[in-house]
Amino acid sequence: MWPQHVQWNELRFGVEIEFIGGRPAELELLPGWVMALDEEQIDDAGEPSGSELQTPPLAWAERDQLRVMLARLREQGARMNWSCGLHVHVGIEPWGEAMILPLVEAALACQDALQALLRTSKERLFYCPPVTEAVRDAYLRSPRRESLCRTGRPQSHRCGINAAAWYDNGTVEIRYANGTLADDEIMRVVELCLRFAAAVGEGRRLPATPGELAAALGAVPDGYPPPIPVPRWYRERLWLEDALLPIVEGMIGRLLPRGELHHALPVEDGILVAIEQGGGNLYSYVLKPPADCWQIVRQADKPAGS
Repeated sequence: MWPQHVQWNELRFGVEIEFIGGRPAELELLPGWVMALDEEQIDDAGEPSGSELQTPPLAWAERDQLRVMLARLREQGARMNWSCGLHVHVGIEPWGEAMILPLVEAALACQDALQALLRTSKERLFYCPPVTEAVRDAYLRSPRRESLCRTGRPQSHRCGINAAAWYDNGTVEIRYANGTLADDEIMRVVELCLRFAAAVGEGRRLPATPGELAAALGAVPDGYPPPIPVPRWYRERLWLEDALLPIVEGMIGRLLPRGELHHALPVEDGILVAIEQGGGNLYSYVLKPPADCWQIVRQADKPAGS
């Protein structure tokens, strides 16, 4: 039932910790923890190196589990770069589905302030676009998961305040935080997200500036994971994708119905275009653009990410 008062530290939460390096397949996991080995992060040389450590639903009193697992990651040589993020899921079961529209309204009012508090890097904004009035209107017309997802390229389907997660696992997902393996930074992010969800659940109107938002929530105004510098070559890769999108959209639809561009990058014999077609599977094609029209050189040996 919404609204109702629930103490922020009585809410359960989960954290998804993206990182590169280390030996993730060998990491000893606490009960209920999961290691995803097929994520999309890349190392400093542009090579695939992505893994994501996922907590089970935790109570605030169980947060020391995070310290234990973070220490194990660091001991293995895991580290952060610009391609890593930190996502916090907050359980909203005390309010149920009635919490969804208030979350959308709160996002419209103060998502920029929350993003500014968490210092989201410019390059990570691609993975956490804002909730829009169009999203709210779509949900009012048809209250279901799909109405809460942004249309467009696959990386942009989930908003920075992702209320669609309620339909997946009973949570709201806050996606703004930069990647980190520092215990205290992660704890501050988790506490901020818990306090935010509790305030929305209570029906409070939240301010739209970072400092005022932190004060209203009783959260610290700083000490969150800082943005990590992005190398020039990676920014150029993003620019290439943006430039190619209007050119290859039609071909993508012919190759894979309902497919969407996931990423593009130059390879020795052309331009590799990775297309997502539902379910998280990526299918890669190498294309070459002659003077008159694009030519398909080859399909990759197997679907990437499948």
